[in-house]
Parts: sequence; structure tokens; C-alpha cells
Amino acid sequence: MSGNTITDNNVDWWRNSVIYQIYPRSFCDANGDGIGDLPGITSKLDYVQSLGVDAIWISPFFKSPMVDFGYDVADYRDVDPIFGNLADFDALIEAAHARGLKVIIDQILSHTSDQHAWFAESRASRDNAKADWYVWADAKEDGSVPNNWMSNFGGSAWRWCTRRRQYYLTNFLKEQPDLNLHNPQVQEQLLADLKFWLDRGVDGFRLDAINHAFHNRSLQDNPPRPVELDENGLPPVNTYQYQWHIHDKSQPENLVFLQRVRQLMDGYPGTVTMGEVGDDNTHKIMAEYTTENRLNMAYSFDLLDDKCSAAFLRDTLDKNRAVIEKGWPCWSISNHDVPRSFTRWNKGFDTEQAVARAHLFLLMQLTLRGNVCLYQGEELGLQEAEIAFEDLVDPYGINLWPEFKGRDGCRTPMPWSNGGEINAGFSKVKPWLPVAEDHYHKAVSVQEKDSHSMLNQFRALIDWHKGLPVEIATAAQEILPTGDDLLAYYRRSGNEQLLVVLNLGHNAATFALPAEFTAAEDITPAGFAGTVESGELQLPVAAARVLRLV
Repeated sequence: MSGNTITDNNVDWWRNSVIYQIYPRSFCDANGDGIGDLPGITSKLDYVQSLGVDAIWISPFFKSPMVDFGYDVADYRDVDPIFGNLADFDALIEAAHARGLKVIIDQILSHTSDQHAWFAESRASRDNAKADWYVWADAKEDGSVPNNWMSNFGGSAWRWCTRRRQYYLTNFLKEQPDLNLHNPQVQEQLLADLKFWLDRGVDGFRLDAINHAFHNRSLQDNPPRPVELDENGLPPVNTYQYQWHIHDKSQPENLVFLQRVRQLMDGYPGTVTMGEVGDDNTHKIMAEYTTENRLNMAYSFDLLDDKCSAAFLRDTLDKNRAVIEKGWPCWSISNHDVPRSFTRWNKGFDTEQAVARAHLFLLMQLTLRGNVCLYQGEELGLQEAEIAFEDLVDPYGINLWPEFKGRDGCRTPMPWSNGGEINAGFSKVKPWLPVAEDHYHKAVSVQEKDSHSMLNQFRALIDWHKGLPVEIATAAQEILPTGDDLLAYYRRSGNEQLLVVLNLGHNAATFALPAEFTAAEDITPAGFAGTVESGELQLPVAAARVLRLV
């Protein structure tokens, strides 16, 4: 097989790539203040390189009051002191590139912190130079909010400003006012800020909540959405789920702006953009945002849900294939905003099965059309941490506790060592979130010594992925109709064809091979159960087969 190795002179290196997400607060603390930092990341790049990934995505490290842990930016061109400084970032870039790792950084273009100098000026009066840089609106005659739009974190999306006697829009926390990208000056400033980091050598951007960048200037109410009742007959905890979000995001003007972003990026060959798009119609948005010279790739929240049955995945992948066409998906099943997949997708399975299923999920991601986003700790099989209320720091969880526990459980520190070091080697002082007790035995130092550990099997899987025929990287995908437990699909490109069959159910399953695959080469990576017998696949729980036809 000819491998699909990424090279520095390949501007399409990102296709079929594996991107490793680093949440800097929780990765490694180099300066001993209990919070991870940029030098900490640099010190662990040999480990990251050993995973076989192509790139790292670093969550925000910009100057910020940290109300939303960096997603409330106070200065787009500076590093927050808790993470280091610009020299530390430059050193990280150099060290990553020396190891063949691309560096993608977060950019938050839809909103800033209320501590940003732009907002301080904008809120001062209605007639200053930046008065129209944010989304402002008059109160209704009775003093109430301009419309019914809801914040992603619950409650009204509007906040009152006594200085301007107007409301300002906040799609997230009240400390995160929304920028007005309808203003050309705002667009120019944001593009200049992107250029600042491109000139420092970054290889791309992950664009946070990018479909929130524009709002409908008519400020029309969103229509109500039929709500699903829970097992107690109660409606959703978060009021955001009570509407169809027609007017507060995913506006057509965003498509034009993304073309401007792409034009900038094209001046830096080999750089990429990855968009986070959460929408009521995510597949349509992913398709629109990754075509016509806009984003290179996008991911949605579809696979960040609790649902992981074969039927759900078939439906999701079919919907994506029906509209994505030339666009490009990124498959993420865990990140810093949702419970860890090891917990979320393994309900009802014992520990041994859960470990096997974690490998199965990675195999699925690696063989789907698109690329993979791997969140730190997935390679260790970390489960969601239980955090006591008094230890919570996430305002999202604090506001909605106990029905929603927030995002702290997936953000706990990376366990590096179980050799007697405090805090699993993450920090020598009390960390910003506690290290989960049941993470110590899954520490990197423990798994490095075990050739059959989850860490080493993840490495083997990623290495196997690099050896797939280069044609498979962009091959078409076709989902097959199967029983409830099985997910099966073709990847086809010219003479190269793969058949992938995964058992996601609670019971053993049988799959009748298509006639042309009865004599195909079995290229299933090591460690997966399953056999080919008399034209059928016999698949125990969490088993898989990958067959190649040339």
C-alpha cells in the first residue's frame, strides 16, 4: 500500500489528517501556578509527536479576564500572562514545526470580552468611533428586551447598558458582547488580527461558533420550537432549546465574510480553517461553509451528543453525505465542551467493552470521509470526572446545577504520572481543577509501559491510518443499510475500495459480505476481534473488519 503521509509542501495536508486538541489550562503546568501554559505544551511535544498526529489545535490563550476561560478575549494579539507571553508562543511554534507538527489556534470572531478596549469605547456613548462595533438595540416601549433571542447558556441574549440606555447582544455569557460584523471596519480589524498570527507562523485557525458571526439586522423573533420532555415529563433545562434559531445565527452574510477569510488564508499556502458550526440544520451549514472558497473543513455537534447507536450514526452520516458533496467534514466525538466520549458513549457496557469501543470509535473516525479531531486524554481512555459543586469553576455549570453540571468534568488536568508525583505530574501545586482520582491509573507513565495499553493501541491505529492507500483520503463514502447493531460503509476511489463494518451493539452480529468482497484482502488493524467465514463476517461486541478490494 502507498501511504498517505503528509509533507510540508502539500497544501492539502489537512485532508484526512488527525488533529490533536490541547486545552492549555489542563495540559501541563510549567511555571508551578496550578494552570497549564504554553511552555508546558512545548515540554510535551515529544509525547504529542509520538501519537502520530499531524497537527495540534490549541484552545484560546489570549489575554482575557477568563470568565469563559479564554473564549472571552480582551486582546486578540497578546498572550494572557497565565499562559506565558508571545516569546513562549514563538518558541512553541518553532518546536512544533521542528517535529513536523502543524499548529492551529482558536479564534473567536463573533464576540469579545466586555473588558476589551473596543467594548469599553463602544459602550461609552452612541456616537463614538466604535459605537457600531457591537450589536446594540433600543428597548421596546415597555423597556423590555428587543426580541426573544436566547443565550446559548440560558436566559435572554440581551443585556442592559445604563450608559447608552440600550441593550447589547450576548449569545453566550453576559460578559461576552457580540461584535457587529455588518460593520466593514469590524471585518477589517478581525482579518488584520488573523494576519498577525499567520505572520507569526500559525498553520491555521479553528473558528469558534463561527456561524454566530452575523445576526439578522431586522431583529425578528425566533419561532418557537416543539420541546422534548424528559423522563419526568419536564421541558429542557436550557431555554436556548425552546426556539428554532433562524435569525440570531447562520446568516447569508457570513458566507461572504468567510470568502474574505479564505482569500487571506490563500496568501499563506498550506494554512487551513476549521469551523465549529452548531445549528438546527448542521449538515446544510457544514456544506455551505466548506465550499465556494470558504472554510477548509467544519464540524458540528452531531457526534458530540449522547447518541451513538448504529442507527443514529447511519442517519447522521447519510444526511451529511447527501449535502456535503465537495465540502469537507471534521469528525469530533469529544472536546472541551461535552462529557468525555468514554463515558458518554459507553452507557450499559462493562469496562472491557468500553475500552474496546473506544478503539472502535477511533477506527470509525479514521475511516470516514473527512478528518479527525482527537481531544487530549482520549488516547488514555479518560472518563468524565466527577466534580463536587464547591470545586466547579465553569459558570455554565454553576448557573444550571444540578440538572446540568457544566464542562469542568472534561477539562480536568492531564494525568502524566502515577509514580508518586502529586497531581499526576500536571503541577506541583493545587491545580485549577482537581485531578480525578480514577485518572491516576490511566496516566501516561503507566500506559507507556504496557504495549497493549489504550495509549499504545491508539498510536498503532493512527500509524495504520497513515498506511492506507493515498486515494482513500478523498474517496467517496456510501453508508450501507444494516441491522440495528452494525455500521457499515464503503470508501471508493477508482480502483481502490474499502468496506468497513463495525459492531456498535450489545450483542454479537453477523454481516453477509457483498459478493465482490468475499475474496477481499483483510487489512483490519491489529487488536480487533472478528472473522471472515464462508462469505460472512462474525463480529463480537466492539469488533470490526476493514476489507480492501483493488
